[in-house]
Amino acid sequence: MKESVFSICGMCSVRCPIRVEVEDGIVKWIEGNPHDPGMAGRLCAKGSAGLAMEYDYERPQYPLIRKGKRGEGTWERASWDEALDYIAGKLKPIIDEFGGKAVALSDRGGPFRDIHRSFLRAIGSPNYFNHDCTCGRNVQHASISMFGSGRKTFNYDFKNCKHLVLYGRNVFESLRVKAANTIMELLDRGGKLTYIDVRASNTALKATRFWMVRPGTDYALDLSIIHTVLRDNLYDAEFVNQWVVGLRELESFVAPYTPEWAAKETGIASEEIVEFAHEIAQDKPAVIFHPGWMMARYKDSFYSSRTSYILNALMGSFEAPGGLFFQKGPGDAGKKGLNTLMDTIPKPKDKRVDGCGWKYKHFESGPGLLHLLYPAILSQDPYPVKAYIVFRHDPLLSLPDPEAQKKALDKLDLIVAVDSNYSETGWHADVLLPSATYLEKSSIIRTGKGLKPQFDIRRQAIEPRNEAKPDWWIFKQLAERLGVGDYFKFKDMEEFWKFQLEGTGVTPADFDDKGFVNLVDAPIWWDRMNDLKFKTPSKKIEFVSSLLEENGIPSFKPYESPKKSDNGTFRLAFGRSPVHTHGQTQNNPVLHEIMPENTLWINAGQAEKLGISNGDQVKVTSSDGSHSGTIQAKVTEFIHPEVVFMVHGFGRKIPWQTRGYNKGLGDYRFETGLLDVYDPVGGANALLECFVKVEKAK
Repeated sequence: MKESVFSICGMCSVRCPIRVEVEDGIVKWIEGNPHDPGMAGRLCAKGSAGLAMEYDYERPQYPLIRKGKRGEGTWERASWDEALDYIAGKLKPIIDEFGGKAVALSDRGGPFRDIHRSFLRAIGSPNYFNHDCTCGRNVQHASISMFGSGRKTFNYDFKNCKHLVLYGRNVFESLRVKAANTIMELLDRGGKLTYIDVRASNTALKATRFWMVRPGTDYALDLSIIHTVLRDNLYDAEFVNQWVVGLRELESFVAPYTPEWAAKETGIASEEIVEFAHEIAQDKPAVIFHPGWMMARYKDSFYSSRTSYILNALMGSFEAPGGLFFQKGPGDAGKKGLNTLMDTIPKPKDKRVDGCGWKYKHFESGPGLLHLLYPAILSQDPYPVKAYIVFRHDPLLSLPDPEAQKKALDKLDLIVAVDSNYSETGWHADVLLPSATYLEKSSIIRTGKGLKPQFDIRRQAIEPRNEAKPDWWIFKQLAERLGVGDYFKFKDMEEFWKFQLEGTGVTPADFDDKGFVNLVDAPIWWDRMNDLKFKTPSKKIEFVSSLLEENGIPSFKPYESPKKSDNGTFRLAFGRSPVHTHGQTQNNPVLHEIMPENTLWINAGQAEKLGISNGDQVKVTSSDGSHSGTIQAKVTEFIHPEVVFMVHGFGRKIPWQTRGYNKGLGDYRFETGLLDVYDPVGGANALLECFVKVEKAK
């Protein structure tokens, strides 16, 4: 029997809409949802490799309980009842003695969090974390400081954009299929793309302008562009006068940061900076300065992102075709939004253990900052944390210095990993629970915000293989064992969908034909001169931020020149490949075959000084000498002399993943001493404040 199932991909965090062909209970084909104009059947390599992931025997197949030391790899197979009873038996005395606040949970974020976050709330814990301290926290907090709401308040109208500016936002390798296709169309119709990075990625190859900037100087470049825009009166005065507070203070602050000054810091010629400023002014307001996605880079990345937002405001790009638009939800379409389980459960009364929202009032409390959990575990201040549940997340691979992390994690009484892949963190856990893949489960309905808001559904395509279970079932079972099952009254996902949709006028059957339900027919645009909804105290864009100022933080931070590298020492940068998803897919049978390991990009001039030729094996050593490894050199002119680069996610140490085991090097292992180094205002890890020694391997 053949059937077609509309679903949502789970091979990366983009979560593209897909159509799955199933025959006799076996997946035969996966493609982009043909009813979605942005997909039209298209899918990236990772999405296409979902079929290989599904039928890979090197994925978790049944519950495992650790028997040897943590990380040793000695496991005992358990039934689901045995594993869940074991977890509940460990959690009950912890909660009885210390309260629910002694349990922390982290995930990758995204739209499918309601049930496991509700589990955490039901047991009384405020300590939910996600991956964002290694991704977009600096952007999030920059957005809050200026607009009173986070980075997902806005999206980008690439379709009508005349000039797109990207700072290391490697859109053609990241890879958001819809966005990449639309940006290609932007270029095809004569639009401009300025790409700024320490190396020439595939996005640089498509750009109309590429600036190979000195690492850590994005903020300097932005300050000089703002200086030029204000000096030469290139900004949208009507928009700025209506919606901005703090222009004069900004003008005074950037006065010393001339293009001539920036040229010495960034390596970008002053005349090019001036030419660029005048060029974007001609294209305003259809201009986008992308504030960044993964901005966990330097100790001033918050201010880099903030100045990108400032440039958007100066161009008048908000709620303008070709610029940034407010994400519209069901309420903006005059419709009721989805019901959430979390809203039915009382909020925990305890403060967050990481201090976000109370000790650090400028940090948003929602997902907190995971790297601040580790010192709290060690110090037991403000209270003890004794258990940690990791759901589809791998901190030991994504946060700096895994050995430093393990020292804190080993103080815990219980670590539980719930995942459909073996992760470095899961390998160090006490219990490993096999989560069903995205093809094997239905998920909660998500709200797709944008110019045309909609509801989207992920429907189960096939039965779970081996003994994997959907995550909603796992957390419901744990809740029942811990005495809070009354909050989880649904018996399956169909019943939960009905709860979500109650009062919306939409039913689960309405998703059958396309996999989504549009809430409006025409795009929703607001009047950009009279009807913008900023959530700051002033109701305007705050160049001088009331949030920052009341916490003793400057809205404009004086620039500090970054540390230079020399004598065979380089700043270590990392990034993405269009083939792999961070550290998730290195063992995928198909994707491993395409890219089995990473290489080390090194500048040709620097390589010559060190006697390194293309293809040579080179030795990389961390700054403190505690970690080293060998990797093949990729010698190229297309990387800054102060930097070396590798694709993230390799150097895996899980022997059961035979394809990815010990292949290439992991950048995270060289980030020794960086677990407590982060942007003090934005909160995100400073992952690129990492220096390594490179030499030809003997």
